Formats: sequence, structure tokens, C-alpha cells
Amino acid sequence: MDDTLRTGPLLQQLATLILRHAPSAGTHQTLIPSLQLMHATDVAEPLESVYKPSICVVAEGAKAATLSGESYHYDPSTYLVTSVELPINGRITAATPEHPFLGIKLSFDPGTILEIVKEIDDPTLIAGEPSLGITVARTSEHLLAAIVRLIQLLDTPQDIPVLAPLIIREILYRVLQSDQGAHLHQFAIIGSHAHRIAQAIQVITKQYDQSLVVEQLAESVNMSTSAFHKHFKRVTAMSPLQYQKVIRLQEARRLMLTESLQASDAAFRVGYESPSQFSREYARQYGRPPVTDVQELLGSAK
Repeated sequence: MDDTLRTGPLLQQLATLILRHAPSAGTHQTLIPSLQLMHATDVAEPLESVYKPSICVVAEGAKAATLSGESYHYDPSTYLVTSVELPINGRITAATPEHPFLGIKLSFDPGTILEIVKEIDDPTLIAGEPSLGITVARTSEHLLAAIVRLIQLLDTPQDIPVLAPLIIREILYRVLQSDQGAHLHQFAIIGSHAHRIAQAIQVITKQYDQSLVVEQLAESVNMSTSAFHKHFKRVTAMSPLQYQKVIRLQEARRLMLTESLQASDAAFRVGYESPSQFSREYARQYGRPPVTDVQELLGSAK
């Protein structure tokens, strides 16, 4: 049977469930802590955020995730997987009031991946050279069926504590069975290059406002500086210092937009010692100085 004939009814069911629990436009947190529902009625400016390890599935519409200038497009026939924390620009590319964008984002613990792999007798799931921590895979009937059952739990909240972890585990199992299974697995293998880079990424995202000494960070994850640089770029498409800079600038932009901080205050908050350096790097990243950028963004939101 054609994939579309198998997945079509499940996608319709998924869309109905999302509309029921996320009837208005926006991102909706659910009673399942790791699950968010997304509903949009038009395309919009790219939205920056740090994606944690997660699976993003679309029931209707389409979206693009951009990392370091490279875009990854996904729609009801595909889904996005991020294996590590990455600073991504997400943009909805297909949505109207009549046919809104409807999707879900499910975060996961890489440790659960390793637990599942231990129970799978699959010799192809071995640690190789790290690959980019973002990929797009083909949506399957089994994956969609599990996701539908997960969202159906929102109708019976009393079942969530017991059943949600089991269904999430099944969803991750289905992803591991896909053609991208080895890609996801490598980041959960303790001692692998990918796992060490994932550990380093966690340090940077938690301590982004502190000075970064790459040699010390490489040593902390038991890697030489040269190997660390090489594998870090393979996973994130940028150097460690570039990664930290993007994280800092994203957070500074958020502080100016949501907390009305002045540019200089936001710069100091995220770790810059020089407001002028912050302004230069901000303009390179966003195409305009901080004050102008924030005014334009606030104006377009009205």
C-alpha cells in the first residue's frame, strides 16, 4: 500500500487532536511535560530558540529549521530530529486560516535512547564518526500511530503518569528503527565522540555567559583540542566559540524583546564585556544594530 494511503488517516486524526488541545494559534505546553503542540494560521518571521534533543512532527502545513545557513524542510511526509541542543531558526512555511500549520514537538532524554538500544539486537547501530545533530527522516505509519496515542492521553490525564513514558519510549524505538536510527543512537553511546560533544554542548549552553576556554572544555570531555574542534563542527556546523556567540546573541535578543533591557545591559547579562563588540557581532548576526532590530521586531508584532 502507498505510504500516503497508510499515513493519511493518521495525519487527519493527529490534526484533529492538535486542534482540540491547541485551538488557538501559538505554542501550547501540555500536561505531558516533554510535549508541545503548535498551531499557526499564517507564515511568520523566523523564531529563534535552542532546540533540545527532540522530534518535530507535522500534521498539516510545513516548516523549515535553519542551522548555520542550512535549511531543513519538513512536512506531513517527514519529521525533524535534533540529537543535541542547537541554536535554530524555525520558520513556518505553509499555513493559512483555512489550512493552519499543526505540529508537535517532543523532547527526549538521550539516555532513554541508550536504554532502548541495549534491548535491540541490531549490529548496525554502532558508534561511528559524529554527524550533524539535525536531520530529516521519512514519517512512518508506526511512528504516527504512537504519536496519536500519546496525544490521546491528554483526554485522560489520569493515564499520563503511567502510559506516557511507555508511549514515548515506543516513539523513540520507532525513530531508532528508521533510516536515521544510527544517527540518533551515536549521541547516546557513552564514550563516543558524539556523546562527548553532546556533553560539551550542555556545558556551553548552561554557562554561555562565562568565558570559554576551548582547550579546557576539550580536556573535560577527554578529547584533544584538534579532535574536539573537528567533531564539534561536524555536530553543530560551527566552532565552539561561534556556537557560544550564537547562544549569547539569541539570549540577548530575547532579553531585549521580553524584558525590555537596554542593549548594554543585555550585553553584560550574556557575558560580553564590551557593548561595542556586542553591537558589532549582533549586527553581523541579524543584519542591523540591536536597538533598530528590537524596534522593528516590536513594531511588526503589533
